[in-house]
Amino acid sequence: MYQKLTPKQKALTINLDPTIYGTFAEIGAGQETVRHFFRAGGASGTIAKAMSAYDKDFSDAIYGKEVKNRYVTQNRLRKMLRYEVALIEERISRDNNPDRKFFSYANTVTTINFDKTVKGHGWVGIRFQTKENEDYNEIVIHVKFKENDATLQQETLGNLGVNLIFGAFNYFDNPRTLVESLYDDVAKDNLEIDMIDFSGPAFAYVDNRLMSLQLVKNGMTDAVIFNSQGSNMLPADVLYKKNIFAVRGSFRPVTKVNIDMLKNGMDMFFKDAICTHEETEVLIEITISNLRADGDIDERDFLDRVDILAKLGYTVIISNFSEYYRLIDYFASYTSGDIGVAMGVNNLLMVFDEKYYKDLSGGILEAFGKFFRNGMRVYLYPYKDPETHQLLDSSNLKVEENLKELYKYFKHNNRIVDITNYNPEFLEIYSREILRKIACCVKGWETQVPEGVAEMIKERGMFGYKEELSLKQFS
Repeated sequence: MYQKLTPKQKALTINLDPTIYGTFAEIGAGQETVRHFFRAGGASGTIAKAMSAYDKDFSDAIYGKEVKNRYVTQNRLRKMLRYEVALIEERISRDNNPDRKFFSYANTVTTINFDKTVKGHGWVGIRFQTKENEDYNEIVIHVKFKENDATLQQETLGNLGVNLIFGAFNYFDNPRTLVESLYDDVAKDNLEIDMIDFSGPAFAYVDNRLMSLQLVKNGMTDAVIFNSQGSNMLPADVLYKKNIFAVRGSFRPVTKVNIDMLKNGMDMFFKDAICTHEETEVLIEITISNLRADGDIDERDFLDRVDILAKLGYTVIISNFSEYYRLIDYFASYTSGDIGVAMGVNNLLMVFDEKYYKDLSGGILEAFGKFFRNGMRVYLYPYKDPETHQLLDSSNLKVEENLKELYKYFKHNNRIVDITNYNPEFLEIYSREILRKIACCVKGWETQVPEGVAEMIKERGMFGYKEELSLKQFS
């Protein structure tokens, strides 16, 4: 457990280290971070330059123009970091400054507007060395402000900046601690970090997907997204003004049922929403509660699931939305487009279970108001009972007596529609049975997962698979 220090203590510690030397470039909210270092004392040996290129024309003259005149972007931040570091290297002689580790801290943010209709957000980052003459590392984060006052947001930004700089030099060998320390003297109710990216030699072993997982696990954000290449994505960049189609599941492992549900539901969604794949973001969602189903989160298991989904080409969202209405509400905060969710019968029955909405003042009606919002449809995949062999779909599933009329309303208005073009052979595939066979080295499961998945599980020993036991058992 690390020792928490105040922003002043952290700034003074950095200032008193004669090997740390760098620049501050802050755009959009004043020089909120560097003032901590000036006030702490001893800053003359640490701060090479502090600037606020607030005027757009002046900023363009330094860092160049941005596409579509967007300045609060990751691209702008990285330009600033690399330009300022290059300037230090150009102007400061290494011969006269032995053992010095150079850095550049930068942010480009916009705080809450006058009408308080836009809360504000921004990019914050540091480019730094851990050893003299070593290649540079970068830590880049995206933040969303939650406070309703610009001055308070500026103070929060200043504290965050100090935490980032201190963490970079003191916790680079423990990224989890670094992430946790970002909220020292910063309340989670005041600031959300919804993307983080580590790069450079000090973080060669860091999997940014695990760092994203830490953000959700620690309550720093509600959801994180990464693409099939494993890169962290800013949710706003992925979801803004898009139609969204999502499938929730455990994907432990992904089966032919999952893919059949997704593809056939997606085809129906494209027809109903009159849209194309290019206009739609397709997401595979795994919830934190699902990852914790067997206790604490097994990070190896998490990466196994995500790697398989990535191999199949899907974008993955990790969320803390146990209830479906919260997921839809989250999507709606980024887009006014159509939203579709494919799910099985059991999941729909959970949606119609009132016990999940006891904390809402409006109960299940409030939840349904957010879930079945305009342009949202449920695409229901049928379920075959393994004991009775009865096929359940929207026409014969049973909800509680007091919710029957409500259910009929949504079904009658085509807010719940059956996926009819499914493969009947897949209805007898059960992921838990597949998982049991994998763990027990029982053959036969390979044909029930998508092409290439079985080979990946065997090659990497996923989900408890042991090749040597399998060979011994079936040779």
